[in-house]
Amino acid sequence: MRLLRSTDLALRILMRLVVAAEGTNPTTRDVAEAMGVPYTHAAKVVAELQHRELLTARRGRGGGLTLTERGRTASVGALVRAFEGEGDVVDCDGAAASGTGTPCPLRSACRLRGALRRAQEAFFASLDPLTVADLAEGPTGPLLLEISRGPRP
Repeated sequence: MRLLRSTDLALRILMRLVVAAEGTNPTTRDVAEAMGVPYTHAAKVVAELQHRELLTARRGRGGGLTLTERGRTASVGALVRAFEGEGDVVDCDGAAASGTGTPCPLRSACRLRGALRRAQEAFFASLDPLTVADLAEGPTGPLLLEISRGPRP
């Protein structure tokens, strides 16, 4: 299974905020630069994380992004589900995959869709016990800090 770019970025932003020192709240622009993504993409992900009450974003002097307790303890599986959506891995109805709107001819007797759905749920379930804070533990945490500081002269 492959995660959407927004799911990956959401997890990385939250992980980065776990290791942020008190009073050093990065801005959305800082996060975008550190993660090597366009600012507009980071801003959309930050807005979604803020909507889900996983972080707060304040503008102006002393502003920046701050992880909430809910964000620190959020289940990685729940986050991935939220960002990926509950859709099937395959498009048996033909709406997106073929572009033609033609349903798969095997749809009525195929076992693949169910098998892939079970595999997808097993993937999510394996992430359920992990929290965002778990992902930022060593050796990841120190590396996240180094990335956010940028290259050293």
